[in-house]
Amino acid sequence: MKTVEIYTDGACSGNPGAGGWCAILIYNGHEKLVSGYNKDTTNNRMEIFAVIQGLKQLKEQCNVNIYSDSAYVVNAFNEKWIEKWEKNNFMMNAKTRVKNDDLWRMLLIETRKHVVNFVKVKGHSDNEYNNRCDKEAVKETAKAIALISEETHG
Repeated sequence: MKTVEIYTDGACSGNPGAGGWCAILIYNGHEKLVSGYNKDTTNNRMEIFAVIQGLKQLKEQCNVNIYSDSAYVVNAFNEKWIEKWEKNNFMMNAKTRVKNDDLWRMLLIETRKHVVNFVKVKGHSDNEYNNRCDKEAVKETAKAIALISEETHG
C-alpha cells in the first residue's frame, strides 16, 4: 500500500467569516496542492474541510499521515473524541449537537477508506509544508473576501 503525506490548514477572516483551506499531498517525491474558499464559515470548519478534500484526492486505499496544526482535528481522532461522538449520534448530551457534525461525518467516511494517522504540527513555525498551506489558505480567504466585496458593491 502506498504511503501519502497530507499537510492541511484552514484560515478564516472573522470567525465566522470568509475562509480558505489548503491541502498538500506528497507521494514519491511528487506534490499536489488543492485549495479553495467559503464565503461564510469558521476556522474549525476550514480545518476539517481541508482534511476531507486532501483525502478525496486519493484514488486507492493508502497509508496516510495527515499533518495539521489544528488540535481540534488531530485530537478528535487521537483522543478518540470522534468515536464517542459517533456512538452518541453526534450529540454532546440530550440537547447539544456536536459542532460541525456534518463535516465530521464526511471526514469519517473519507478516513475509513484508508489507514490514517493524524500528526499535530506546530502552526506558524518551521514546518515548510504547514507554512505553505497556511499561506495558500490565507490567499483563498482573500479571494472569498474580494468576491463578497464585489457582490456587495457591484
